Amino acid sequence: MNFPNPKTYEFPEWVLIGDYFYRASDIIHFGGKLTPENLRSAYRNGIFPWTIEGLPLPWFCPEKRAILEFSELHVPKSLAKIQKKNPYTLTIDKAFREVMAICSVIKRNGEKGTWITEDFIRSYSELHAAGDAHSVEVWDAGELVGGLYGVDAGGAFCGESMFHLRPNASKLALLFLIEHLSGRGASWLDAQVMTPHLERLGAKEIDRTKFLNKLAETQKQNLRLF
Repeated sequence: MNFPNPKTYEFPEWVLIGDYFYRASDIIHFGGKLTPENLRSAYRNGIFPWTIEGLPLPWFCPEKRAILEFSELHVPKSLAKIQKKNPYTLTIDKAFREVMAICSVIKRNGEKGTWITEDFIRSYSELHAAGDAHSVEVWDAGELVGGLYGVDAGGAFCGESMFHLRPNASKLALLFLIEHLSGRGASWLDAQVMTPHLERLGAKEIDRTKFLNKLAETQKQNLRLF
């Protein structure tokens, strides 16, 4: 599937689908299949899919993009103390599909339903098998109690979703990921959409053009993140 170039595409304010208009200033494409090839192409061009019930599959390249520069990371003292005690075992790529499955059913404030459908889990699991999608797992006595997953967009990690079943588990997963990425030469990650937690950690929003340029420059470094 060929996506429009986000750098030159004129994003419409609204689009007509059926009998209804939908706000589309962040959407670059509707429809298409969730194949590993399409996902790989999308992420490497700063695009990601996000299901909206009743619509053909929307592919997003947001006007405002949340990123976290590792040099600007702020870890609250209370979280730093918990991290130092290391109450859990953390791993990478040990339970990718399970992490996605729990992310798909976890309840979140202000959200109804989930964009992580069975089709998403199948397709991203195939992308994981191909080496482009990765997970961090948090274990407590052998039980999966937290984690996150995302996509390597050619040397820049794009975070998709996270969950916790124990206090601070997802926060520790993120800090563990940042340490890992930093060790591989990365200096930032794509958080897609700002959340209060990410903002407290030092994340910021940048405009679409700046993000796309940053992604392209990072890809030139040929980093091997995993």
